[in-house]
Amino acid sequence: MTDDKAATGHQIDQPRIASAVREILLAIGEDPNREGLKDTPDRVARMYAEMFAGMRSDPADHLRAAFTENYDELVVLRDVPFYSMCEHHLLPFEGKVHIAYLPDGQVVGLSKLARVVDTFAQRPQVQERLTTQIADILMEKAQAKGVAVVMEAVHSCMTCRGVKKPGSVMVTSAVRGYCRTSARTRAEVMSLLHK
Repeated sequence: MTDDKAATGHQIDQPRIASAVREILLAIGEDPNREGLKDTPDRVARMYAEMFAGMRSDPADHLRAAFTENYDELVVLRDVPFYSMCEHHLLPFEGKVHIAYLPDGQVVGLSKLARVVDTFAQRPQVQERLTTQIADILMEKAQAKGVAVVMEAVHSCMTCRGVKKPGSVMVTSAVRGYCRTSARTRAEVMSLLHK
C-alpha cells in the first residue's frame, strides 16, 4: 500500500494556486482582469482546496470505530458515487464504486466506507491506484477476511480531450483475501456487486 499518511496535514496554499491560475490565463492570451475572469483565480483555488481535501486527512481515521458483531457473511455497499481528479491532466473523473467485505468479528459503519472512498478520491489520482487503496485499507484496518472493490468511472481526460470518446467507462477491480482465493466467495461477491 502507498504511504497514505505522507499527504495528511498539508494545508493547501490557495493564494499560490490563484497566482498560478492567473498566470495560466495570461499564458493562453486572456485578460485575467476582465469582468468574467477577475474572480476566477480565487474560485479555482477554492475548488482545488475542496477537490483535494483528502490530502489533509488520513482515510484510516474513518475505520477506527468498529462494532463487534458475530456476522460472517458478505457486507456489500453498491453504487457509492465518487469524484476524483486525474493526476495526469488535472481533469475530473467520476463514477461509482461497489465494495464488498467479509468481516472477521467486527463490522464498520456504512458511512465510513463512503468516507474512505472520498478521502482517497480527493487527491490527485489514477483509478487503478484508487481502487487498490480502498481494498488494501479495508483489509488492513477493518481486519476483513476478504475484500472486493469494483470501480466504474468516466474520465474527462478521455471524453473531452485527446481521443474524445464520450460514453467510455473504465472499470477496475481489486480483490483480496477470501474474496480472491475462494472461487465460491469470489463468484458470490461478483454477482452481488453487479446486480
